[in-house]
Amino acid sequence: MTEKQLRVAVIGAGHWAVSSHIPGWQRDPRVEVVALADIDKEALKAAAKDFGIERTVTNYRELLDDPSIDVIDVATGNAMHFEISMAAIAAGKHVLCEKPVNSDYTETRRAAALAAAKGVKTKLGFTFRFAPAIQYAKHLIDQGFIGEPYIFNGYEQNSQWLDPQTPLRQAETDADTSVIAVSSIEGYGAPIIDIMHWWLDAPMTAVVGTMRNFVPERMVRETGSMHRMNIDDGDMWIAEFEHNRLGSIQSSYVTVGNFPGIEARIYGSEGAIIVRLVEERGICQTIKVAKKDQVEFEEIEIPEAFFPEDGASTEDWPFLFYSNLCKDFTTEILSGDSVNQGDFVQGALVQETINAFEKSFRDRAWCDFPLSGSSAQAGMGRA
Repeated sequence: MTEKQLRVAVIGAGHWAVSSHIPGWQRDPRVEVVALADIDKEALKAAAKDFGIERTVTNYRELLDDPSIDVIDVATGNAMHFEISMAAIAAGKHVLCEKPVNSDYTETRRAAALAAAKGVKTKLGFTFRFAPAIQYAKHLIDQGFIGEPYIFNGYEQNSQWLDPQTPLRQAETDADTSVIAVSSIEGYGAPIIDIMHWWLDAPMTAVVGTMRNFVPERMVRETGSMHRMNIDDGDMWIAEFEHNRLGSIQSSYVTVGNFPGIEARIYGSEGAIIVRLVEERGICQTIKVAKKDQVEFEEIEIPEAFFPEDGASTEDWPFLFYSNLCKDFTTEILSGDSVNQGDFVQGALVQETINAFEKSFRDRAWCDFPLSGSSAQAGMGRA
């Protein structure tokens, strides 16, 4: 076996690929990024030079038949996620894909089923699941620190598009401006929904909530002109779970605050945990805990074991959190066992939750969950 045990090809050379994916993989000494693909030749050339990647292609399919490539990392725009993921899985590659795999949860589930049949592993870009503070909190929950879970409160909110002059992709608009289109809850709510399911660790049974369009006129990135965008830029939800557990979600990118704007709180019979993933005072994460007999929350240190090599909370969060994601996926693949957290099964569950949230808003009523029978939550325990 060579010193580099895992060979990765990254599809996409845009901002998120160069700020998180490529450096995240290259941080791990077990991994070599051997190829890069993008239809934008200038972006492709620049990224390859910056990261020392020798092989570049404009057609990703050229990489699928290469038996030396172990992992395909899909870091393209949303429209290509499903196509590339399915093609890579069919070719027998492990796949990391940015969210969502598909806006239809049944298609994401189909991709998960194909991966299981092919014997390959998958992972969604649930970046914040892999923040050291979030991982440590989950460890504490599993060790019984909070006792029986009661309530989860999740927030993903920042002021990225509070200013209507900040350009937003045309893909975020909807042709029928009389109908509010899903935006924040899918693009920004997904990571905190993932954490909610993971921490509460119980089947969800019903949801209710609402969406709002607070800033109706926005700058369109592709044209540079203002356009009517009737999109969800803020929303609030309540969810019921088995075992008498409750969850709530608030997602918005027009709420004053810094990136990444994540806060996850869980309260139980014995204690509580609050994790903040917000760049403030030179750090990107904090964890505070309290017990029922010591109700004042105190900040605690995150053990080194939950960080990537030489990692620290003073690093930029995209690099730190994604380094942990890549490290985790590498370990899962090389281990050969069945462990595979944050995979396409979990992605399908999160997407179905988003679809249920939207249905609740459209119907102006509680929505039963799952949407399509008990099979929808298969794999909950291993997510």
